[in-house]
Amino acid sequence: MATIAFVADIGQDSHDGIQEIAGSLTKAGIDTVVADLRDEMARLGLDLVRYGAKYDGGYWNTTSASRLVLVRGLGAEMRRAGCTVLAHGCVGGGNDERRFNRYVTEFWPDLRVFVPWSEPSMVRRFPSRSAMWDFVLGQGLIVSPGSRPDYSVEGNLAGFSHEGTALEDLGTSDRAAEPFLFLTAAAQQAPDKPGLIKITFDRGRATEIDGSPASPREILERANAFAGRHAVGLRSVVENRINGTKCRGVYEAPGLDLLGFCLSRVLQVTLDREEQDLFEGLSRRIGRTVYEGRYCGLVSQAARAGADVLLESVTGTVSAEAYKGSLVFAGADAASGRPSPPRQTRFSGGGHIWEVAG
Repeated sequence: MATIAFVADIGQDSHDGIQEIAGSLTKAGIDTVVADLRDEMARLGLDLVRYGAKYDGGYWNTTSASRLVLVRGLGAEMRRAGCTVLAHGCVGGGNDERRFNRYVTEFWPDLRVFVPWSEPSMVRRFPSRSAMWDFVLGQGLIVSPGSRPDYSVEGNLAGFSHEGTALEDLGTSDRAAEPFLFLTAAAQQAPDKPGLIKITFDRGRATEIDGSPASPREILERANAFAGRHAVGLRSVVENRINGTKCRGVYEAPGLDLLGFCLSRVLQVTLDREEQDLFEGLSRRIGRTVYEGRYCGLVSQAARAGADVLLESVTGTVSAEAYKGSLVFAGADAASGRPSPPRQTRFSGGGHIWEVAG
């Protein structure tokens, strides 16, 4: 049985870095296919923002979102290559094993999923991550930048996640992740002067940045660069996992945090109280389906359809100021295409009586 390696570029490294990883597989005698899925990853990242699809602690679970992009994109490549088995190295009994299984069933039900860490023979051969690490390096293969036997970094255009021995200890500071950050600078390394940026949304979708129309990938890359430089987007979470346990991780998603912050201001202006309450409930539901690998399921489809109705009126431009990890609202121009909820003012009329703004 032939083995073919499939490598996806979803923005986890430079494109040259991805080619280098693929080259190391080829040198090891493994046929390798590289698929550029950066545009798909960026589109899904902006969808997360549009729907406000956060998870526990209000963070963007970009790792789970990437599973959808990987299975849908690489599954197509595998089909073209005549493969019948999809093997992945996700930790046995973890969230990702379930996510991969669900998305393979959703998109490629004819592919059989093989999970090495559920096989006793594989566990006996590689009883620890260190043993696998030594084997991989011994084969001349390249490992992901930042990863070590006791620390894992995984990322894509939308964000990076960090897990490791130190972070599993709740007595350890979040600063343990700082040497391994990819997108978000530590606050002490951020510029001493704030930066200003302007984002335009059309029906909840980011379409322009600083007045220039841009593709989803361009918007996300520029948002990452700006917000990451100013130390925005770093979150530490002890999350509720699919199997009912809890686990700590550190997550960086500067671009999504910036875009989500700006969109929240347009939502506040254009939706009334009942509409906003409904949207927030739908967002929580969608965020949970992303986390659980059910983004394409019926519940998620229904929730997104409801959110789409509300987002029809969510159009506007927001300016934001970033400074050493914080975001400050710097102005908005919202035009919903329908009458917006009336706003009351007090000081505009002298400060002694509330009036409805015209």
